[in-house]
Amino acid sequence: MTQLDTCEIYQYDQEKVSAAKKALAQSPIQFAANLFKALGEENRAKIAYALCHNDELCVCDLANIIDATVATTSHHLRTLYKQDIVKFRKEGKLAFYSLDDDHIRQLVMTALEHAKEGVNAHG
Repeated sequence: MTQLDTCEIYQYDQEKVSAAKKALAQSPIQFAANLFKALGEENRAKIAYALCHNDELCVCDLANIIDATVATTSHHLRTLYKQDIVKFRKEGKLAFYSLDDDHIRQLVMTALEHAKEGVNAHG
């Protein structure tokens, strides 16, 4: 950090700070942070992205998409499932995964759109 990107004196707006603290106390911010943490791992983000473009995929499909073992992919899927990012259904011996709801699809696609803007802006 340089002097340009920090305040030169310590002063804050009590009204804004109080309003923000109240809003935080009433929000599921920890749940949201955990959701982003789960999606913050590259293979889990790839899984979510693949599911954005398919209604559902089996564990074997996802393992091939992310070039990982079925065991590793299953581990990632358990993490995503615990954070309500994916859901699954069993069909015989196969497990098919899909996104939990459209909010997840929107988050992933919005993040990618933002990333593309950053890539284009920075060359």
